[in-house]
Amino acid sequence: MPTRCVFIVPLLQDCLNPNIVKVIQKIGLCICVYDILSASDGLIGHGTGIVNVNVEFRLIVFRPFKGEIIAGKISSASEEGMRIALDFFDDIFVPSNLLFSNTTFNSQEQCWVWSNEGQEYFYDKNEWVRFRVEQEHWTDLSPPTPPERDNVAHSERKSPYSITVSTGCPIGC
Repeated sequence: MPTRCVFIVPLLQDCLNPNIVKVIQKIGLCICVYDILSASDGLIGHGTGIVNVNVEFRLIVFRPFKGEIIAGKISSASEEGMRIALDFFDDIFVPSNLLFSNTTFNSQEQCWVWSNEGQEYFYDKNEWVRFRVEQEHWTDLSPPTPPERDNVAHSERKSPYSITVSTGCPIGC
């Protein structure tokens, strides 16, 4: 990289990192800039004073592969299953049919309970759990066309990227 870029690279990284945490369809969740490969000279926009710089950079992307084992914290539980969160990602869901067999939902405690050989193990909120990635789901969140806009429920929250996981299989199976 030319010496003139030595001073601007930290500035570019500071500008890019807050804006980079987003999902790119079929790529994954972009977490941060790994490094900057090149940067062009800045062009000042006529009448606006905005400086445009073309930057080539590499990203750190979160996209686990199918079968990968990850550890996260339980964020909530319902009769449908459990939600698990990582420090930077919280759209992870374990449906009830992918929990260990002999697992039941305790509605008083709002947690799942696994019974194994006479012992009960509670899946409490904020407890660490290991899970295996089973499937990823992509949702295109492009703005709907005007005719479609009337049919879309405003309260329906969709995530651009979510993961379905299981806890019902021992590691190594």
